[in-house]
Amino acid sequence: MAWTNEDVARQFAEIATLLKLSGADSFRVRAYERAAGAIGAATADLSSLDEADMSQLKGLGSSTAKKISEYLQTGSIGMLDELRAAVPAGLIALTRVPGLGPKTARLLHEELGVDSVQGLREAIDTERLRGLPGLGPKTEVNLREALSRLGAKDTGRLPMADAIAIAEELCARLARLPEVEQVAFAGSLRRMRETVGDVDVLAAATDPGPVHAAFRDSDLVTEVLAAGDKKTSVITRAGVQADLRVVEPDAWGAALVYFTGSKAHNVRVRERAVRRGLTLNEYGLFDRESGERRASRDEAEVYGAMGMTVVPPPMREDAGEVEAAAGGTLPRTVQLGDLRGDLHGHSDWSGDGKATLEEMVTAAAERGYAYWAVTDHAEDLPMNGLSRERMLARREAIAALQQRYELRILEGAELNIGVDGGVDYDPAFLAGFDWCVASVHTLMNRPGPEQTARIIAAMEHPSVHAIGHLTGRLIGRRPAYDVDLDAILEAALGTRTALEINASPRRLDLSGEMVRRAVDAGVTLTISCDAHSVGDLASMRYGVATAQRGWATPELVLNCGDLDRVLTFTQDKRSRSRAR
Repeated sequence: MAWTNEDVARQFAEIATLLKLSGADSFRVRAYERAAGAIGAATADLSSLDEADMSQLKGLGSSTAKKISEYLQTGSIGMLDELRAAVPAGLIALTRVPGLGPKTARLLHEELGVDSVQGLREAIDTERLRGLPGLGPKTEVNLREALSRLGAKDTGRLPMADAIAIAEELCARLARLPEVEQVAFAGSLRRMRETVGDVDVLAAATDPGPVHAAFRDSDLVTEVLAAGDKKTSVITRAGVQADLRVVEPDAWGAALVYFTGSKAHNVRVRERAVRRGLTLNEYGLFDRESGERRASRDEAEVYGAMGMTVVPPPMREDAGEVEAAAGGTLPRTVQLGDLRGDLHGHSDWSGDGKATLEEMVTAAAERGYAYWAVTDHAEDLPMNGLSRERMLARREAIAALQQRYELRILEGAELNIGVDGGVDYDPAFLAGFDWCVASVHTLMNRPGPEQTARIIAAMEHPSVHAIGHLTGRLIGRRPAYDVDLDAILEAALGTRTALEINASPRRLDLSGEMVRRAVDAGVTLTISCDAHSVGDLASMRYGVATAQRGWATPELVLNCGDLDRVLTFTQDKRSRSRAR
């Protein structure tokens, strides 16, 4: 389901973008944006429904259902094909430059012939933007800065979120083949890096021929780049390159270690093998003198034969993990099953929520959570936020819903951090919430010292329990703004404020590197999905992987504790604030 729905949602999002670039009516554009959001939020597998059933889903209608059906049956949407032919491909790349929207991209193309990111750079360098309406030297400065900090898509890598669904679908299809004993994706995607270059798929089979054939003949594939006995490379419908390697089942563990990487981790592991008179490659761990294979069947066997505990894939970055695994000091990092609840989520009470409060609570309960915090946006975000009166009405809805659930619904809010560090509502009203996360949503291009100061000022508030998505980045779309992390960590300890690992695969904010520094400082963390739909609750695994990359243990993650731990944390901050 994840692949089908995500694939269809991507088509409608592209239609909306191309309509913007072609100058279409804003209402028409918004209709396709809403359709993309509704498809992404759908809990039913669209490939299992007929047109009539699709049209009954929340947010979809007969026209949308017809186009979905067209795509599922033919692999294309006529309207999208026409738009792609009409809109220069380079204009889409321009819209990924932070601060440059479709309207400006269209203006640059029509007036200056700019149709690529490189063309934009050249136009800025030659000061050609200054003669266009609404553009000038300040625009040049902002765009030059945005280009210098442009995310993954401009460097040939793409957000992990763009690759994970197609990788899982490829693996699921291969797993159904009778020849395949095991299958997994490897490489940077298995290490859950925030961006990847391509998708590496590894399969174990005694007869590799049918496996390679099924891979390259899949309807998920649009182009075959290479077809060999050991490796097949293709371009998928998602535009992602995928490489398949098939190994003998007896070599599975060694191959998985080798092809997961990272290169630096593998070098360090091989150095350890050499010192022990062994040789490690993708076929196994061998005695250098006799050539006898000592280990190969699974990863635990391979690592164990070198005197190491298994290193979780997200930690395999040559950041001290090999030495720790050999010395018995590798920490037991947080696992998905350790999470007792989620402390950042939205419902359709706020403007950007795509599911009802009850739908979100039901889905959280089905995940076995003991608590879930509904943190709809507060009043300082006029487009999506709730006034005091609306928050009080939501409080009544929560109380009524709570009677039917064992899961504790924490009444929360996502507060907006103002330019001076102020947050929504007055202190007395805020004191009535169970949990508040505060985030920067506006004025993201301010200098680093100012951003740091506003965040620290917010942390001083007794009702700000956590800082959400600290750097504001959207991977591949919007770069992180500058903050002084050391100052933030010091303030987090001093104010007893948690820092959030936002599990949305578009954010992963804190990053793994920032988590490691927070762990070293002893700062309390949360891992939260920032879910805006039921499907978003499945993103917790990405937050856990990011926490593992930063060596975070369950003891440091607040929502690995029970409800009493969370409530004690909030009460402690408020009491300490009163004491000051």
